[in-house]
This record gives sequence, C-alpha cells and structure tokens, in this order.
Amino acid sequence: MFKKYAWPVVGLIAVAVSAWFLYRELRGVSLDQLGDSFSAISLHRWLLAGVAALVAYIALAGYDALALRHLRRKISFLFITLTSFTTYAISHNLGASVLSGSLIRYRAYSSKGMSAIEIGQLVAFCSFTFALGTILLSGISLTFDPALAGRFIDSLSPEMARAIGILLLLAVAAYVYGSWRGLRPLVLGPIKIFYPNLRTVLLQLVIGPLELLGAAAIIYFALPEAANPGFFTVVGIFLMSFSAALASTAPGGLGVLELLFVKGLPEIDPSDVLAALIVFRLLYLLIPLALSLVVVLVFERNLLRRQS
Repeated sequence: MFKKYAWPVVGLIAVAVSAWFLYRELRGVSLDQLGDSFSAISLHRWLLAGVAALVAYIALAGYDALALRHLRRKISFLFITLTSFTTYAISHNLGASVLSGSLIRYRAYSSKGMSAIEIGQLVAFCSFTFALGTILLSGISLTFDPALAGRFIDSLSPEMARAIGILLLLAVAAYVYGSWRGLRPLVLGPIKIFYPNLRTVLLQLVIGPLELLGAAAIIYFALPEAANPGFFTVVGIFLMSFSAALASTAPGGLGVLELLFVKGLPEIDPSDVLAALIVFRLLYLLIPLALSLVVVLVFERNLLRRQS
C-alpha cells in the first residue's frame, strides 16, 4: 500500500511546496502583465519554438530506435516513432516518468513479441541515454560557463563549478573509453551492465544532447530578445530545472520547473519567463499529450480488431 501511493504523494508535496515558493516569487506579477508578455511573442519565434519541439521529439524517437538496435530487434520506424512519442508525451505529464513510460512501452512493444526483460532493458537504455546527454551538456555548461551554477547556489564558487564540470566530462570520457576498449561489464549486485559498441555510444552522445537542446530551445525562442542571457545559458538553466522537475515526480514538473527558471533568470521580467514556460508546456507537454491520446485510441482499436 505504501509503495503504491508513495511516489504520487511525493509528487503532490513537490507541487505544493514549489507552488508556495513560486507564489512568493511571482506575487508582484499581474494577469495583465502575463498576457502582455505572452502576446509579445512574435509569430516568427512561435514557429522557431515549434520546430525546436519537433526536433526534441524526433530525438526522443532516436532513443528507442537506438535501444532496439542495441538489442538487435527490428521494428518499423513508424511504430517506434509513435510509441516513443506516446510514451514521452504521457509520462512527462503524469510524472514518475520511468514507471509510467515503462507501462506504455510494455503495452506497445509486447504486441511486437518483445519479452518483459527486453522491454526492461530498452527502458534502462533510454533512461541512460537521457542521463548521459544531461551529464555531457551539464559538464560542458559548467566547464565553459562556471558562473551558471551561481544562479542557483550562491556559495558555489566558479572554480568549484568548473571542477564539477570537468569531472562530469571525465565520467563521459570513461564511458566512451570502456566501450572503445571493450571492458568487462560493470556488475552491480545481480545486474550486469554491458558497454554498447563504440558506434552506439557515439550515437548516444548525439541523440541525448539533441533532445535536450531542442527542448531548451523552445524556451529560448519564447523569451524576449532584450536581456536574454543567450542560448547556452538558457540550456544550462534548463538542464538544472528540468532534471529537478523530473526528480520531483510532480506531474509535468508543475511548479518546480517554473520556480527554478524564475530564480535562474533574474535579469528577465518574471512575467516574460512565465510566458515562455507556458509556451514550453503547450508545445512540449500539452499538445503532444492530446495527440498521444489519439494514438493510444487508434492502437487499442486496431489491437482489438486483430484479436477478434
């Protein structure tokens, strides 16, 4: 009983706490200001944000395609794309994305004859690819812009932030080296983690960052050009905010993402930041969620027809 309700409760607590702190940050922002900020986003920047969202979801399909290639499973790319799109569109909105995403993938890929163990390996591979992309981009961000960490942690010096960034990059380099040299699998109790071949690893290092860059670009294009700190600063803030939002298990990272972004961009009017995050939620979360529900209904209808 405790395990069944633990994560939803943690997510709701994260939403409540973040909402309180967010209210303190935004209590001076009126609905009129927010409306003005939202309407100030030009059609050109809306279109660029839409392209960025498309890039992010194409890269997410690459997660599954690469995992299936690693598992030596041949499934049509259209099926992979629809499964990946549905998985991430729903799981990002529900929270506890690994668990909810696993259930959706199991329903889809088991219809193609994949076993529960294979699907579990696929989920682990996709999760690791995301983590690898996050570590790589975070390492680059902190190494070349160590002042970025000071936006969230005042006590962290630029020298310490750069040292953390270098350590993250060294961890990625060690993973690449292990694949290149064909080292023995890493054993964690009963679990054995095998290094993928070098080509697969290099593709992970492209696909993982590409998805994150696409998602961050949605917010970047929706922010006003005045006082905008630049794309790579926005990427660094997005990495910290989005990772915290996922870790909170809050549905859609609600409140957590907004709180950290407002705190991380003090040079931009909070209403402009909030408007940009509304654009992000529309293009990356809500519109994909609506489309994914259609995909689920069509999939289930076709499955019932085949079984009847």
